[in-house]
Amino acid sequence: MLRFNKLSFLYVLAAGLLLGACKDKEVAPEVSTTVDSTAVSDYAAINSWLYEIMNDAYFWYKEMPTEASLNANVNPNEYFEKLVFQRATVDRFSGVTNDFDALQNEFNGISKVFGLSYALSYIDNSKSNIGAFLNHVVKGSPADAAGLKRGDILLKVNGTQLTEANYVNLLSNAETVSFTLGTVEGTSIIPTNKTVSITKAEVTEDPVAFSSVISRPTYGKTIGYIVYTQFVPGTAADEEKYDNELRQIFADFKSKGVNELVLDFRLNGGGYISSAKTLASLIGKNISTSKVFYKEEWNDKYNAYWQRTKGAEALSYKFSGETNNIGANLNRVFVLTSNGTASASELVINGLEPYMEVITIGENTAGKNLFGSLINDDQERWNWGAYVMLGRTVNANGQSDYGTVNGMTPDYFVEDSQVPYLPFGDENETLMRKALDVMGVPASGNLRTGAVKTVNAFRKTLRDNLQEPRNLMIRTGKLTPVTQ
Repeated sequence: MLRFNKLSFLYVLAAGLLLGACKDKEVAPEVSTTVDSTAVSDYAAINSWLYEIMNDAYFWYKEMPTEASLNANVNPNEYFEKLVFQRATVDRFSGVTNDFDALQNEFNGISKVFGLSYALSYIDNSKSNIGAFLNHVVKGSPADAAGLKRGDILLKVNGTQLTEANYVNLLSNAETVSFTLGTVEGTSIIPTNKTVSITKAEVTEDPVAFSSVISRPTYGKTIGYIVYTQFVPGTAADEEKYDNELRQIFADFKSKGVNELVLDFRLNGGGYISSAKTLASLIGKNISTSKVFYKEEWNDKYNAYWQRTKGAEALSYKFSGETNNIGANLNRVFVLTSNGTASASELVINGLEPYMEVITIGENTAGKNLFGSLINDDQERWNWGAYVMLGRTVNANGQSDYGTVNGMTPDYFVEDSQVPYLPFGDENETLMRKALDVMGVPASGNLRTGAVKTVNAFRKTLRDNLQEPRNLMIRTGKLTPVTQ
């Protein structure tokens, strides 16, 4: 039985919901869970339900072991791993959780956090001490209220220096912490006398972290710049709040005659496909509602079902009509990337390439061309849920060659390793500087002020509690059984 009513779904795209978009992408997905209070006697029922939904719509359902060959009485986390197809190299993203509600909130940008995003890097040649280098502080978060900002360096937690041996214990699971800040002095990074104490709170993150227009009339350039951290259309109270914010930003870009665009996706692990469609429709050159943004490929059962019930074009998704589209003024778009750039971000890059030049700058992306669904039990017997890969996306030319552990290789490889990080929009910030160089816009003024240091990052784009960005491409919504 096919269980997913296609028309009721909203896709969430992120490069590995349950896998952190870290440099080492061959680890198993990590899902935030509460203490598991599920009775062992319930395991068999939960596992039977997991097998049913996977056997129905999982992209690789034909590769699953038979249900009879599995031990139905083991913990559902262990059981689910038996169903996943080639975890290390193929399906790096499907996962299971015992707290569906918390995970759903997280997908929607709501979580109890400090509001920090950072990279962990060594600060000495012996590679013993490390620092947390802030690359983003969420607006309105406890960290923001405490005065922390992009570029700050955190060296100590509750008075203890971070090291490779202790950072997991110091940065994990604490509700309240005291951070000692550091500074670059000469070629060293040393602690200062400044400390901040912060306590987690529930935060709804605005995906637009920063936007600006840089005018360089001497070079014929008006440059729109936007830092977009996740693809989320809105809130429960206003379902299009953030998409409308995007529209207003592009209205400003259009009114100011922006003719070069820089999308900063370094912190963007994905989100809803609907918001990817909105953003791409504000950018694409010579696009219309008749032009294909992306196509879907499901398993054989679903491909046959959608085409039979909805027609040959059932799996082709077109651009939307956006009055603030600036494509007429653009010949290309620059995208800043990292190992955490995933899913919906990669969809936008891939979906725009048939229509305009897309120049990527930074590091290889996470490599997620798959979409999935976050599924809970419609009978509400438990709070377990699964994130199941349903298929993959391709662009209008049928291209989708980035779904590997290597992701997309940037046109210009630039490692974001010089600290302290400069503010977003600073013309001399490492990746922005490269984009401006490619445009032919030289640096103005001093390249940097103050001491700088190149560091060796061993974990990148981490969020609170060492959590890596969720890399999602999801359909969520009411599950309505339908017959084949």
